[in-house]
Amino acid sequence: MLLQIETQSILNQAVQATQPIVQSSESIPVMDLALKGGWIMIPLLLLFAVTIYISVERWIMINRSSREPSNFMQTIRDFVHEGRLDSALLLCNNTDSPIARMVAKGITRIGKPLNDINAAIENVGKIEVSKLENHLAWLSTSAGAAPMIGFLGTVVGMVRVFFDMASKGNNIEVATLANGMYQAMVTTVAGLIVGILAYIGYNYLVSRIEKLVSILEARTTEFMDLLQEPAQSKKQ
Repeated sequence: MLLQIETQSILNQAVQATQPIVQSSESIPVMDLALKGGWIMIPLLLLFAVTIYISVERWIMINRSSREPSNFMQTIRDFVHEGRLDSALLLCNNTDSPIARMVAKGITRIGKPLNDINAAIENVGKIEVSKLENHLAWLSTSAGAAPMIGFLGTVVGMVRVFFDMASKGNNIEVATLANGMYQAMVTTVAGLIVGILAYIGYNYLVSRIEKLVSILEARTTEFMDLLQEPAQSKKQ
């Protein structure tokens, strides 16, 4: 009972001591606050850098891949109807987009069965989607690992607090307890921030890729219909 009372008294003193510190936290530089998190902040900062880099790099890549030249498919349609396959292939090679590369593969397969042409286009599409999804696994990993690392920092900070309490007894300084609690709270906040950013970035990029995949599928269908148009016109 006496031990519980002493422990509760020490904890109350620590809480009271941290209150003025929290009230004046606005004047603490962010770098100094991050340093209070200890070595746990190193992997969190690395995950933060990876999250920002991959999110921006993939966003630029997906935006670039989503651009489709105006009247691209109509121009390809005209070239194919006129028998100018070389011109159609040259246009595809000069257009840097997944749609152009898929259509180019289809043009090189003209003359073969339609199933073979469709399979070749789909294989190129899978490769293009795989390129767009490159490094997204790191975002998913950061979204799950960052909060766990932050929680690890919380546990380490609380272990530090109780170790100091046990080693110094009644002579413990409130500042020593505050340092451990700082480490616990700072790492938790940092882990949650990185995890939330990675989670939002991952889901946003996945949704953009899914939208682009639907466009690729629509263009594939349009190209396959284009190959059947001359045959249909002849029958008529």
